[in-house]
Amino acid sequence: MAQPNGQNGSSNASERDALANAPLVLVSNRGPITYDLDAEGIRFEKRGTGGLVTALTGLVNHRTDTLWVASAMTEEDAVVSAEHDQRAFSVSPTQDTEYRVRLVSSDPDAYDGFYNVIANPMLWFIQHYLWDLSNAPDVRREEVAAFDDGYQVVNQDLASAVLAEIEGAEDPIVMVHDYHLYTMPGMIRAARPDVFLHHFIHIPWTQPDAWRVLPNRMREQIYRGVLANDIVGFHTQSYKRNFLLCCRELVEGAEVDEENGRVLLDGHETWVRAYPLPIDAEGFMRTAQKPGVHEFEREILRRRRDHLILRVDRADLSKNVLRGFTAFDLFLEQHPEFIEQVTFIAHLMPSRTDVPEYAEYLEKIEALVAVVNHRHGTPDWMPIDLRMRDDVNEAIAEYKHYDLLIVNPMFDGMNLVAKEGPLINERHGVSILSENTGAHEELGEFAISVNPFDIQEQADAIHRALSMPMEERSQRAAGLKVAVTERNPGDWINDQLADITRRRELRSAASEATTA
Repeated sequence: MAQPNGQNGSSNASERDALANAPLVLVSNRGPITYDLDAEGIRFEKRGTGGLVTALTGLVNHRTDTLWVASAMTEEDAVVSAEHDQRAFSVSPTQDTEYRVRLVSSDPDAYDGFYNVIANPMLWFIQHYLWDLSNAPDVRREEVAAFDDGYQVVNQDLASAVLAEIEGAEDPIVMVHDYHLYTMPGMIRAARPDVFLHHFIHIPWTQPDAWRVLPNRMREQIYRGVLANDIVGFHTQSYKRNFLLCCRELVEGAEVDEENGRVLLDGHETWVRAYPLPIDAEGFMRTAQKPGVHEFEREILRRRRDHLILRVDRADLSKNVLRGFTAFDLFLEQHPEFIEQVTFIAHLMPSRTDVPEYAEYLEKIEALVAVVNHRHGTPDWMPIDLRMRDDVNEAIAEYKHYDLLIVNPMFDGMNLVAKEGPLINERHGVSILSENTGAHEELGEFAISVNPFDIQEQADAIHRALSMPMEERSQRAAGLKVAVTERNPGDWINDQLADITRRRELRSAASEATTA
């Protein structure tokens, strides 16, 4: 597979050696571990969830001396942090892994503004084209205050923690992750110009007009924060191009080299790169063989009809769940021969229910499912089996036995479901894949590609998938498996470490030349 940017993505031994002694700090809002109390008041720890945590855990396993700085997500996280004097402490989430974590407590009101007003929904909606601009957003003093007294405060809290941990360290590397922490790199750069800053953004980067929703001052601080990094990474070439275009149109004084992926601002050069995120295929296949998975498999096989359609998603507006159900409704209307022959399992995990837009979306999902089931259901058959719960074993069991996997987000940074499902599916299952997912750049050739806004196209794609000859199904399924297993998280990490090594060498050479 061709590496991003036409570069050799594998880091060799000398590159790894060059970084071996460099202090490495990961920073993200959500950390690898969180603490809570059970019903009896006894503390327990649990592994962080989500694709970002999964990806970064791979990096930590790659570099066991890594320090991970993250926000304290629960009250008990804050208690644990206080017990360690707000400093880093060692954790062992598995028998084979040990690394250090620092959990950073922020003022609750500041964190609320940071997360529930600015990060979600403001930035998330901008970066997934979710705003209905005729109605929202309305930016007022409250939003501006949430940025100044929330987003900036939490970013500064995390920046201060990082600076405390790297005090006195030579040539530290700080790897920042995602949209929650856009302004933090600028804060670190101002205090420690020598720090090497790498920022990976796990969600889409939209085109310039989408960013014009933000007041100029907010937007400038965000872009200048991101451009304080030495390297900025995205999942796809498309998001990389969008970022460069935004810098050209929205950042006064920025010199943009789109061909080589570089931005020069106030004498500081930032490399812009694409690093598609693979999944841990071997680890995921091992998980698929656990006894807990087999228990759910038996239930699925007992209840399935001739055809099983599956979607596994967070109940997020960007996932386009409503249009997926509407397309299924239209499919049944246009192809009644499939009545009682197909079951649609929709495994949805509630997300951000404290954000009003998300709570309303959940209500719409449940209402639409009720309509579809009432319209097409029979006494012995329910078309859509809606499962609103977070159970990994159950989702994996469903992956193994679908005939059709629907992944139709409006926009998505990567979408690991599109990779996980085909990897372990045992029925030569077909994938319907939105052209606006990051995964489409790698998998689109073997999936049925759809416009996520075209309901008729999606209904037609469902019919095509369920009517597809077995030979074509097998060829597509085999192609998906090859694409998914071609690279592993170690390759993703090595690609970034290789660029970090090259960028550090060039920066060092430039500094020496200036001194001379």
